[in-house]
Amino acid sequence: MAELPVSQIAQFSELHPKPDRIKFSYGTAGFRTVANTLDSVLFRVGVIASLRSKRLDGKTIGVMVTASHNPEQDNGVKLIDPRGEMLEAAWEGYATALANAASTEEFIEGCNHLVTSLKIDMSKPAHVLYARDTRPSGPALIKALEDGIAAVGATGRNEGVQTTPIVHYLATKQAPSPLVVDCANGVGYLAIQQFAPLVEDILKFIPINTAIDTEGALNNQAGADYVKTQQRMPPSVAEKLKIRQRACSFDGDADRLIYYYVDEQRQFRLLDGDKIAALVAGFFADIVKAAGLAGKIEVGIVQTAYANGNSTKYLSSRLPVKCTPTGVKHLHHAAQRFGIGVYFEANGHGTVLFSHQTLELLASHQPVTPSNASHLNTLRNLRDLINQTVGDALSDLLLCEVVLAHRLYTPVEWDSLYADLPNRLLKVQVRDRSIFTTEDAERKLATPVGLQKMIDDTVRKYESGRSFVRPSGTEDVVRIYAECSNVAQVDELANRVARLVYEHGEIDQFGRPRETY
Repeated sequence: MAELPVSQIAQFSELHPKPDRIKFSYGTAGFRTVANTLDSVLFRVGVIASLRSKRLDGKTIGVMVTASHNPEQDNGVKLIDPRGEMLEAAWEGYATALANAASTEEFIEGCNHLVTSLKIDMSKPAHVLYARDTRPSGPALIKALEDGIAAVGATGRNEGVQTTPIVHYLATKQAPSPLVVDCANGVGYLAIQQFAPLVEDILKFIPINTAIDTEGALNNQAGADYVKTQQRMPPSVAEKLKIRQRACSFDGDADRLIYYYVDEQRQFRLLDGDKIAALVAGFFADIVKAAGLAGKIEVGIVQTAYANGNSTKYLSSRLPVKCTPTGVKHLHHAAQRFGIGVYFEANGHGTVLFSHQTLELLASHQPVTPSNASHLNTLRNLRDLINQTVGDALSDLLLCEVVLAHRLYTPVEWDSLYADLPNRLLKVQVRDRSIFTTEDAERKLATPVGLQKMIDDTVRKYESGRSFVRPSGTEDVVRIYAECSNVAQVDELANRVARLVYEHGEIDQFGRPRETY
């Protein structure tokens, strides 16, 4: 983990020494006193704001240089948290202590203590937005603030002369980083080309894999299926993706969507259909409640057996969850039974459905409070945004981006909703897949008789173990899904189940998976 840039901070700090015999205090309005005593405070606030941003995974911290109704010879500074709120109370104490450090050495010691005690990852980015009022002392104090931001290597954005409320607002409205979109060298690129100019002021795209006229390029080491099955990003995306930058992949006809990112160790992190469902469904549940429609609109989730066990556990604790056999027709039909039905297969295919009764309610409901009205309007806008007829990668992308913006989530925070259980998917060729029949939404085998009990006995040996077997609907193979809590054991579980299938299912010896020999 990166460390505090001590020498750089020390170099800047010496330019902004603390005046003797003056004690500063961060109060309700921040620091506020005679302007010509505040140079060191502004420098240190630049450092503090940068550390606060890093502590919050790079979210933007606002800084307003003003003394409000005080006389012109006064000035002051206050910090604004990412939701436009006042600085968290505990950080008021940190700011006071650091502002009163008697020397550069003491200031750096205090910063180091803060970084250590709060486990601030100095390798994370930091973003600080700042502005001032019209006081003559403002420009010089802004320069001291900028030195503090630069000392930590943070990114600063000068909004010039602004009112205090505008700075609070701007702190919540920072445009997200550009979204990398793997178009799979397919028709999705044409959709992005047409749509991107319409939203470029609020959302920028970086399209990759756009060779729609190149023979053999379609879905070749690209696209949502490649990312999901290979558990890695396309090579062309890996070359460009920055740490914690959002990326997503369409499939060839742009009806599937998979998100992903790389963490600080540049490890690939998948945000598949299960994670999309968790993000979206939770948001709808909260908005319905905030609109004053709780009890009138039921938000529900539809999954298949392929949904990760921890996603089902996470969602079931919050919303009704229905499991159906694999196939969009089953998912879509089940989702229609909810007021707002959310379904996303793990492969990234899915959408959100509004029942006829819900649509009528959204049109006729009279909100009681301004907050109810605002959230009702959000629901109406989401209704218009979503393609309810079928999974639509571009529509689903916009839905995800809306939720991330409302939640102020980075991909890291989205990913942390729950941790996926390690899982594996195998397939074995068979002479006759019809001897395998399923029940309980394909989660159990009905035939061959006795095989399901053997699978259950095997699964019980693994913590959080689960496995199911189902015949493919399109080819003579049997698909085997397995998951458990231990990544080192999940292959073993999958292969043990595959061996049981092999022994009971007349598997062609040349189709037997290599791992089971």
